[in-house]
Amino acid sequence: MNDYYSAMTSTIGEIHIVTQGDFVVGLLWNKKSVARLFPQYTQQETILHKKAKKQISRFLNGELYQFDLPIKLIGTPFQKAVWQELLKIPYGETKSYSEIANAIKNAKAVRAVGAANGKNKISIIIPCHRVIGKNGTLTGFAGGLTIKERLLVLEQNY
Repeated sequence: MNDYYSAMTSTIGEIHIVTQGDFVVGLLWNKKSVARLFPQYTQQETILHKKAKKQISRFLNGELYQFDLPIKLIGTPFQKAVWQELLKIPYGETKSYSEIANAIKNAKAVRAVGAANGKNKISIIIPCHRVIGKNGTLTGFAGGLTIKERLLVLEQNY
């Protein structure tokens, strides 16, 4: 199999890019998450990893607003619906969990949307950092609230 991960150092810390064949399946914040979620994967940098690293760096430098990487969503149909909706949130904007629930035509699933958001394995590329509490507060983020805030500020500045 062609299941690999590769680490990069960025302005917001270490990021681990996980690929399955020709698709990015993970963008994780630490090696422990890679080991837990993708235990059979081998550390090796491929052309796709290099392309992803370049785009992530450009994004973090305010030079790229939309990723052009092949991704593969691994999750339940509900999770995939939530993640597809996250991809629709424009750069520099935010949505609440209830807005996402309404958008997927399941207004009562606000907590389930939050859980699905937390299971997003492709952080930044699938912009779960753009989802905030209904009252505008920052809520959970796998990379930590400090990084979430930095990402939102970055996007608002460009």
